[in-house]
Amino acid sequence: MLFVIDIGNTHTVAGIIEGLNITRQWRIKTDAAMTADELGVMYYNLFSMARIDCSLVSGVVLSSVVPQLESAYFQCCSKLFRETEGFELVNICSETVADIITVKLKNPAEVGADRLVNGIGAHYLCRSNAIVIDFGTAITFDCISERCEYLGGLILPGLHVSLGALSQKAAKLPQIDLHVPPEKVIGTSTVSAMKSGVLFGYGAMIEGLIHKVSEEMNQTGYPEQAVIATGGMASVLLDYAPSIQRLEPNLTLNGLGIIHQLLESNP
Repeated sequence: MLFVIDIGNTHTVAGIIEGLNITRQWRIKTDAAMTADELGVMYYNLFSMARIDCSLVSGVVLSSVVPQLESAYFQCCSKLFRETEGFELVNICSETVADIITVKLKNPAEVGADRLVNGIGAHYLCRSNAIVIDFGTAITFDCISERCEYLGGLILPGLHVSLGALSQKAAKLPQIDLHVPPEKVIGTSTVSAMKSGVLFGYGAMIEGLIHKVSEEMNQTGYPEQAVIATGGMASVLLDYAPSIQRLEPNLTLNGLGIIHQLLESNP
């Protein structure tokens, strides 16, 4: 039984993998101030409610973009699973996965762990050139070759970041719920205008970027890309960017599971 954890800027997604399947999954708010003891209490309770025996967890694979939480998670997991013989904890970074994915950048350490994990997950999912779009606090595009090479990508503000800035800077604009879509492009109220602007606007931007990224990959020898979306807001924008071919909400957790298997088979 494997415990996989993806620590994002806004939310942390954790899950249990048995064999090749995610059998349990939790999504919690990321709090950089949480201590190891607080994390331990939280996960112990989550495991207890799911009737999972901590002693059956043989390993933890962790991906984090919040460095100040990594030590707390190490201590938490060491306490929770200390009774498991041969227990192992792996923290993903460019060096950890250097034999799995080749980073074709001058400074591989600059690439976030989550982006490498998504790239590996996408490669083993489709075995082709791929464009991975992660809709999180930031929206990231990651370009992966069919040889599992990380070619580069883009970073832009996520939907909630843009909406938060809009509400902060414009006093009369309210917070809105993007999960209830607008009925048409032209808004007839402040709320519908904001929804249309964000959803149709971001959709058009994402669609345009997909075409530009795809064109550049075609020109540099990486044609016919699979376009994969993941992340908390991916399902919201799916209908507004028709070039997205598939939605993989568990891409990061599955990628962590794949990395664990590959590291186990090639220690």
